[in-house]
Amino acid sequence: MTTQMDRFVHDRMPAVADLPQMLYELPELHFPSKLNAVVELLDRHVAGGDRERVLLRDARGVLTYAQVLDRVNQTARVLIEDFGLITGNRVLLRGGNSIDMAIGWLATVKAGLIAVATMPLLRARELTAVIQRGEIGFALCARPLMDELTAAQRDCPMLKTILSFDDLNARATGKSTDCPAAETDGDDVALMAFTSGTTGTPKAALHTHRDLLAACEAWPRHVLRATPADIVIGSPPLAFTFGLGGLLVFPMWAGASVYFADGAYTPESMVETIRNVGATICYTAPTFYRRMAAFAERNRLPTLRVCVSAGEALPDATRQLWKQASGIEMLDGIGATEMFHIFISSQPEDVRRGAIGKVVPGYRAQVVDESGQLLPPGAVGKLAVIGPTGCKYLDEPRQKKYVVNGWNYPGDSFMMDADGYFYYQARDDDMIITAGYNVAGPEVENCLAMHEAVAECAVIGKADEERGMLVKAYVVLKDVAAASDATRVALQDFVKANLAPYKYPRQIEFVASLPRTETGKLQRHRLRERERNASAASAAATAQEAKQS
Repeated sequence: MTTQMDRFVHDRMPAVADLPQMLYELPELHFPSKLNAVVELLDRHVAGGDRERVLLRDARGVLTYAQVLDRVNQTARVLIEDFGLITGNRVLLRGGNSIDMAIGWLATVKAGLIAVATMPLLRARELTAVIQRGEIGFALCARPLMDELTAAQRDCPMLKTILSFDDLNARATGKSTDCPAAETDGDDVALMAFTSGTTGTPKAALHTHRDLLAACEAWPRHVLRATPADIVIGSPPLAFTFGLGGLLVFPMWAGASVYFADGAYTPESMVETIRNVGATICYTAPTFYRRMAAFAERNRLPTLRVCVSAGEALPDATRQLWKQASGIEMLDGIGATEMFHIFISSQPEDVRRGAIGKVVPGYRAQVVDESGQLLPPGAVGKLAVIGPTGCKYLDEPRQKKYVVNGWNYPGDSFMMDADGYFYYQARDDDMIITAGYNVAGPEVENCLAMHEAVAECAVIGKADEERGMLVKAYVVLKDVAAASDATRVALQDFVKANLAPYKYPRQIEFVASLPRTETGKLQRHRLRERERNASAASAAATAQEAKQS
């Protein structure tokens, strides 16, 4: 492996004073200074005698740990030998959950490169922001997703090469299956995960080789407890750290296997797939479990033993509905892209209704007031967390907001009871969490404001039983007479064409003006209050009608 290094990311890490406090108190969290995460996740199993154990599955067949290692090594050689990539170069990966995507990611990290996985739903505008922010020069892409990436390339001269997975595989076929891993330090960055902040400007969260393995030694070891016999399935994209951990990194750490479906799941197809492949662990969002419940009740799932819910708040009604349908107590958890994965959770046997769970071994969590002072049990305040992973943004002033005095502030309001159970209350910013996806309200506002018919707008999250929250837009039109269903649909289509489709406002309300302060600052909290009052009035009216009948 080459000893050359691209220091772009290294030189843009947060200042030492702005870094999170890192805890390595548990003995399993002690790692050597030289560390390559893929060697520990993949090579270790093959060297330990588990060559023939199945790792990756899809509708066309299976690949053992040894076969995956061969393909990863061949792919790494393509990146290094054919394209001259060096340690620290960023590689954008664009594809759905697939064997190609998984092998591309593993080869990138093993070669000492920095993996930047992106959502397949992202449009050219969003990809442009990622490429420019990370100064990315090389990309791997599934052929059906090429159009948006090539469109982004026109505005990104630094992106020199886009290689399809098909062409990558063709090049890899002739390569040697022997490829030593890059000699990376544990503190070298392995991945860059983009998350839209409340301003809509993408933030790049950085995670090191040590972070990946430390995450494996926390929630997976102490709560999930996967085994080599497990077959894992789920809907979160590998571009999300929730999906990357749940559907690749954590199964590999346990010596388990993963099944990747062709295309997106529907609730019915996920239930069918669990039955057909004998899946034992499932990852998806509460909204999806709620929609799966009817199919699970009709088609029993005898192999399924663990159901992980994360990505949005889990309503107790959804937990009980799924338990009634499947017989399984859901495993809830809260994590963050900045922390890599779940840091508050509980075993199903330790569930307390309404609570997410307790702090995961290896982490510490507390509820504090605005000045960072610890609040007593029962009080609502900001959640603060420290552990073996933490927020490290790329060249980002918002680092100082996320990390304060060494503690990570994920942006959630919580209450902790006297027994150490944490209860989610709300987001304390403008992030909208809908069906497991994070949507920054200002990003949608910026998009709507580009439409010729819009004078101004505001976007908030509206409580919704099905999706957790809906994206709702309040729009002031330049021509009041243009307010119509046709205009509403045109605005929705405009957002879908310019942003990932899940970000479009499912509800649009035309208004004459927006609430603002005397200095002109938009008051989104008044719109959220308006929605809460309307929902309360509607619920009261429904209850009154039921009483009278």
